[in-house]
Amino acid sequence: MEELVFEKKQFNNSNLDHIKSVYLNDYPIVYILYNEKRPTAYIGQTVHATRRMKDHLKDQKRSIYEHTILIGHKEFNQSATYNIETNLINYFIADNRYKLQNVSQTVKKQIHNYYQKEYYNEQVFNKVWEKLRQEKLAFDTIENLKNKDIFKLSPYKELSEQQLEIKNKIIDFCKENIDKPGHHVYLIEGDAGTGKSVLLSSLFNTIQDYASDKSSKLADTNNYLLVNHSEMIKTYQSIAFSLPNLKKKNFLKPTPFINQMDKNSSTADIVLVDEAHLLLSKEDAYNNFHYDNQLEEIIKRSKISVIIFDPRQVLKIKSYWNKDLLEHITQKYESETFHLTDQFRINAGPEVPKWIDNFVSKKLLPVPKIENENYEIKIFQDSQEFKEAVIDKNEKYGLSRIVSTFDYLHKKDGAEYYVDEDGLNMPWNITKNNVTWAEEPHTIKEVGSIYTVQGFDLNYVGVILGPSIGYDEENDQLLIDTSKYKDTEAFRSRKDLIPEENEKVKEEIILNSINILMKRGVHGLYIFATDAKLRKKLLALAKE
Repeated sequence: MEELVFEKKQFNNSNLDHIKSVYLNDYPIVYILYNEKRPTAYIGQTVHATRRMKDHLKDQKRSIYEHTILIGHKEFNQSATYNIETNLINYFIADNRYKLQNVSQTVKKQIHNYYQKEYYNEQVFNKVWEKLRQEKLAFDTIENLKNKDIFKLSPYKELSEQQLEIKNKIIDFCKENIDKPGHHVYLIEGDAGTGKSVLLSSLFNTIQDYASDKSSKLADTNNYLLVNHSEMIKTYQSIAFSLPNLKKKNFLKPTPFINQMDKNSSTADIVLVDEAHLLLSKEDAYNNFHYDNQLEEIIKRSKISVIIFDPRQVLKIKSYWNKDLLEHITQKYESETFHLTDQFRINAGPEVPKWIDNFVSKKLLPVPKIENENYEIKIFQDSQEFKEAVIDKNEKYGLSRIVSTFDYLHKKDGAEYYVDEDGLNMPWNITKNNVTWAEEPHTIKEVGSIYTVQGFDLNYVGVILGPSIGYDEENDQLLIDTSKYKDTEAFRSRKDLIPEENEKVKEEIILNSINILMKRGVHGLYIFATDAKLRKKLLALAKE
């Protein structure tokens, strides 16, 4: 097949009248308008290059651009050019160098399957990207960008049919209720890895594009995306740099949002809440929250609330949620609920999520034998072999890390935490700057916790089951020793729960943390149990 046709031109009428190749004039093409000095860009696709460029030249918004790159191919069709256009937007966002002028054209768009889609997605797009790197429009490699959380949470990522369905339903819900009195709630439930955050990112970007469109029913609305997780908010704020209608000020943590609304005596229009299972369900003076329940206070300060919720990711007693508590709050308002069921993160069949689900219900079943070359699950006898295996995967594929249950404390001098000092002896749970923990190269020499990886993907995850996780030989099940779990803040007891309930919730929190850790890996899960009895049992189950 013929190589790409790639023309760089000054962005003016005289230059655009002399487009050389027939594959740039009479065929579908992809194009980039850009200004290197500012730096800003617009990415598009068209079936008539000259006409489209002249339309752009008449548009005041495009007057800032000095150059255009036209990209053609004798085998381009419009499905392929739309696909490549969307991929370029995603990778430009991840590259994080150019501010894009692109806005969501419609929530109905979906990248469907078409003939030779993989060929265009991989071979052709790789050539396009490498050519852009030669022209200094793109900087990082595709391999590096794929591993960035900013790429994985891009608002332009392809949505599944189920995700697109719920996105369209929520947009309609917002349009129908934005002018109605009272508070309106849309609840989205889904397990780890079901694409909740990707959906929310796409949804918020579209809502903000509508908010900037004077003809839209959502025009001039004041909207927020709330994130309770420090690592995640860094990613959303990085995405905001690249897109025209996303602003850092619209990404907040729940308590600052509540306090800001109170200070200004104002109400938000549409508020999206990622990982609402992390919201406080009791007063917490330490976090400057002085009400009974964060979710209820958010709903009271919003015309429309879109809530992402997974009760199996609750990690603190002060954030303890169950179905009854959730329904007690949402039933006060006009509400709808949607359940996400498709698993996107784990690149294996349903047997792996099912095995993990049983594990975190304390049931120990034979370890799945995976035939799929794209996923591996492995139990380790030796801690050094486990450590070296994760390091090896990181060298080959990148973004592979070791994580652990929260079973370790600071060293006495307060300098660092250390995990399994007699075995792995690695520092852990260190979060210092504005970069996501797993994206820092040196963190391959550290161990992460639920607080450094919740909500994020890894290629391979190595999970250390610390001293709080053992094996009950008599009942042939997982044994949870809450006294050995060192997350003291998570276990701060509540006066509204009796001692037996507090103890039950503590065990749930530990099991939830295991569920979160084990479901981080896209291509593999490696497990090392520090408890000798559990390690022996898991190794035996791996041989069955």
